[in-house]
Amino acid sequence: MAREREVGQKQQVSYSVEELVAVNPYNPDILSDLENYVHEQVSSQTYNLDANLCLLRLYQFEPERMSLQIISQILVKALMAMPAPDFNLCLFLIPERVQMEEQFKTLIVLSHYLETARFRQFWDEAAKNRSIVEVVPGFEQAIQAYAIHVLSLTYQKVPRSVLAEAINIEGLSLDKFLEHQVANCGWVIEKGQGRGQLIVLPKNEFNHPELKKNTADTIPLDHITRIFPVIG
Repeated sequence: MAREREVGQKQQVSYSVEELVAVNPYNPDILSDLENYVHEQVSSQTYNLDANLCLLRLYQFEPERMSLQIISQILVKALMAMPAPDFNLCLFLIPERVQMEEQFKTLIVLSHYLETARFRQFWDEAAKNRSIVEVVPGFEQAIQAYAIHVLSLTYQKVPRSVLAEAINIEGLSLDKFLEHQVANCGWVIEKGQGRGQLIVLPKNEFNHPELKKNTADTIPLDHITRIFPVIG
């Protein structure tokens, strides 16, 4: 029962914050609630872009109450949401003088590496700045999921070495990861040249363009029948 009450209270807090944002997003009295909600998103590994954008807008009106720590957490959570454009949406609401802080310059560089699929550089830079990114649980897994998403748009078959670099996993850890993907996500492992491996990724309309539906095939029949009287 205690556990159920705890879950219920968390849901109630989440709902009340969303309600506050919807009813009066420019009310400075809700700023502390929104800051607490950021901490909750971090600890519970949830995410609410609208609430975070609302907080950043309030910081614009209340700059003396601005928390660099919370802004950093918001930007890290936004990075984890890629390929959604959340990071740039948040960045637009952060004053340029604040963006010049070293931690934010680092996050901007990390964002650029992800947007350009320069994963090796990303992981190297992230390793140098663990104090910024690792304070948010699930960061590494979220970026790995994004890297796989990018590879799946590009490759039908990806060399093991390319995958390893993109998701920053090697050796036995990569073997276990591949076993899980083969068992649960439809991946297939083939032998490549020499002792290498090729990972066959699931088909989609980007790595197999022939799967992309023709626009004409997606027009409902009732739309076509409406055209005939106009033509006649």
